[in-house]
Amino acid sequence: MKIILSRKGFDCENGGYASPVLPNGKLISLPIPSSDVIKYSDLKLDDNKSYFDLMKELKPKIKYNKEWCELTKETKCHLDPDIYVDILKRDRDWKASFGQINQSQSHLLNEGVREGDLFLFFGWFRQTILNNGKLCFDKSAPDLHILFGYLQIGKIIQVNNKTKIPKWMKFHPHAVDEDRIKTSTNTIYVTRKNLTWDEGLSGAGIFRFNKELVLTKEGLSRSKWGLPDFFKQVKISYHSEKSWKPEGYFKSVDKGQEFVIENNEDVENWAKSIIKNNS
Repeated sequence: MKIILSRKGFDCENGGYASPVLPNGKLISLPIPSSDVIKYSDLKLDDNKSYFDLMKELKPKIKYNKEWCELTKETKCHLDPDIYVDILKRDRDWKASFGQINQSQSHLLNEGVREGDLFLFFGWFRQTILNNGKLCFDKSAPDLHILFGYLQIGKIIQVNNKTKIPKWMKFHPHAVDEDRIKTSTNTIYVTRKNLTWDEGLSGAGIFRFNKELVLTKEGLSRSKWGLPDFFKQVKISYHSEKSWKPEGYFKSVDKGQEFVIENNEDVENWAKSIIKNNS
């Protein structure tokens, strides 16, 4: 089983700030702004708040197309990966899924990613606190790369004009956007119902904050990771032996979405442990 570390959510160019770690430990990966169908105001955080409400509390503006824009109830987003079950009203047959296209999809194909392989999603996060009843970023908290969810591939669908889209998938951005559908690499990865090694756990899910999920090495900038030593023995796409620095950290590349790790029993057991301990 290959493990794919997949960078998702807000970044410096798309969104412009970190996704929040809520005071209760919930990791909210903010989907990047886009011209897709779904709006931030459509996404449910809890019974009282939408993602729009949460984001408006944290920042009044959002970075889109390299410019800071006013965040409004009409601002749209790219909900992908779609792994948060309660974020929208779901069709009863809904399955967690993730779409990819163009160079990033070609990379996954060239690396031999297939059914049964595992995506571990990570992103840029920062702790939040309540200040006089208002949520804000903790100024003393560091910016971190944190694992926030997973998806084990159950089915790989190449989506084009001839693809029969199931009802539950009709709102997925890679199933409804005409430009994507016309692109030969347009692909959706659908989760398994349950994990192959543990039928008691869902094939996809999200994590609640735990130090075990933090990739960033303590005290360093977020792209400098404290991976276990056994990672030094394996190939990680877009990286090389030079990614391991004498100062004792792994320097992840600043750009790139999918880092595919070659088959390795230690890495596989590491990923399984993370899911077991944090699901």
